[in-house]
Amino acid sequence: MTDLKGAVVLVTGANGGLGREFVAQALQRGAEKVYASARTPREWHDDRIVPLTLDVTDTESVRAAARTADDVTVVINNAGAANGSSLTRADLTDARQLFETNFWGPLEVANAFAPVLKENGGGALINVLSVLSWLAVGDAYSATKAALWSATNTERLRLAAQGTQVVGLHLGYTDTPMTQGIEAEKNDPADVVHAAYEGLESGAHEILADELSRQVKAGLAAPIEALYPQLA
Repeated sequence: MTDLKGAVVLVTGANGGLGREFVAQALQRGAEKVYASARTPREWHDDRIVPLTLDVTDTESVRAAARTADDVTVVINNAGAANGSSLTRADLTDARQLFETNFWGPLEVANAFAPVLKENGGGALINVLSVLSWLAVGDAYSATKAALWSATNTERLRLAAQGTQVVGLHLGYTDTPMTQGIEAEKNDPADVVHAAYEGLESGAHEILADELSRQVKAGLAAPIEALYPQLA
């Protein structure tokens, strides 16, 4: 388990709806410092928050961030994107771009910061996944999150020896700028982040932040037609 009191936290994609909550609630739980990273960092007007330039699709940007934030004890891989791309189009350029942000980017961050976490006692890594890790209805987006889910399991096993708690956070549609225009019931970002930090501090390896995620995860052992009734 990882205590946020006195922790030094890095949040990728800190300017977004979930990112802002990760920053604010870390401080509420007693974090000493939060690196709020983004491609274009904003001003936070709080001495405990350090704006940090970080583009997860740029290897040198990631490595530079790891050199700067060498006191980090908790890394939150929150940065992500959705671009409406499909795996079944003749031109896969947009899908490849989405994998750069949603899959390769978080791997770059995890690999760059793993030695930092080890040096600082182990700490924790949270990967923000999705209920669409288990449902293909999001097309290329689902594929990126499914890949990151698998990678999270690999990271969990590989980093256990250095004492790093690796957590996968699954959630359904949440009220953030990324889901604007989607007509569906949405989570409050504050509730999702609260669940994430509760799980982190309790020692969880996987956090299902809402009822939809719990239902879909439970249905993975059922026949494929149960998840995709259109195949029946």
